[in-house]
Amino acid sequence: MSYIDELGKKAKTASKQSAVLSETQKNDILSEIASMLENSKEEIKAANALDIQAAKSNNMAAAMVDRLTLTDARIDGMAEGVRQVAALADPVGRILGGGTLANGLTVIKKSVPLGVAGIIFESRPNVTIDAGCLCLKAGNTVILRGGSDAINSNKCLVGIMRTAAEKHGVNPDIVQLVEDTSREIASELMKANDYLDVLIPRGGGGLINAVIKNATVPVIQTGEGNCHVYVDRFADIDMAVNIVDNAKTQRPSVCNAIENVLVHKNIAEGFLQRLAEKWNGKVAFVGDEASAAYITLEKIADDEDYRKEFLDLKIAVKIVDDIDEAIAHINRFGTGHSECIVTEYLKNAEKFQREIDAAAVYVNASTRFTDGFEFGLGAEIGISTQKLHVRGPMGLEALTTFKYLINGNGQIRG
Repeated sequence: MSYIDELGKKAKTASKQSAVLSETQKNDILSEIASMLENSKEEIKAANALDIQAAKSNNMAAAMVDRLTLTDARIDGMAEGVRQVAALADPVGRILGGGTLANGLTVIKKSVPLGVAGIIFESRPNVTIDAGCLCLKAGNTVILRGGSDAINSNKCLVGIMRTAAEKHGVNPDIVQLVEDTSREIASELMKANDYLDVLIPRGGGGLINAVIKNATVPVIQTGEGNCHVYVDRFADIDMAVNIVDNAKTQRPSVCNAIENVLVHKNIAEGFLQRLAEKWNGKVAFVGDEASAAYITLEKIADDEDYRKEFLDLKIAVKIVDDIDEAIAHINRFGTGHSECIVTEYLKNAEKFQREIDAAAVYVNASTRFTDGFEFGLGAEIGISTQKLHVRGPMGLEALTTFKYLINGNGQIRG
């Protein structure tokens, strides 16, 4: 029996218990996890320090090291996130619809867990807790496969969740970690149709594309965020500078940070010079030849630059003739994640929101708000950039499906 077969069989067995846990049982486990996170900070940081040391030895980019790092504040944030999940309504067992048919049959549509979820993600240990706890609250079991960069952190965090489950008499295999981080084992997980009901990748374009290309398990595509801000000719420049600054620099290594700024030609000089002054060399620019007249470019941008998710303090710039060119550019290069227009002209705002094909389309606000907590959904499993079966921040409801319950009194079909 292979390693993935072993994990899969355990997950299937545990799913029979997780699917019927009461809301109280699930919340008790979640509360235990939150408390254990707060009381295990030194242990968590010690494990995380091993990963950080290895990352720096491997010359990992600073922004990526930031994604990997767990501080006291971030651990407290993880614990608070777990408590917020516990406070959310149980998504399982809700009546979604139904009624009585003409033949007397009653048909009820009821929410149920997905079953066994696989989550493949990169160097963000907080995803380990988010994914494990969301799957638990939705009645699922989960097999987590994080990147090798965070293996020590992930072992520690998964150990906490498993211990919390055991303390409350629940099979700890409701949460399992793939400790072999080789590509071969990842490929095997992508093809574990006998065990997984869904596979959710969280990370950059390379990871997501590899999963889409190789998986035979149903996949929900998440994460890749080539996001844009379009600064319209009718924009308030002060507002535009602040929004672009926040969307790029507040946390550049996450998927809802922007990678591109498009600027209407009529205000390009004033806006770009103000933006360059604001950043004062903190952010590197690549851009088209027109923008080179106003700011210092690292290079002239090509299609690959406009398509790339930098996840760093780097941004691609393009000056456009009008809103139609901006929309066409975004729909060509965007990943369907989050897009923004800064404008004071209502017709352009409405046009942008109508014609941009993305999960979240903003007017005069930073794309950094595309987040389960910010949208009032609680913790998220990721941001879906596809249209089936969920789009945008994936909260608890996205981790359930439904079944029909039909009751009769002897009806047969003629």
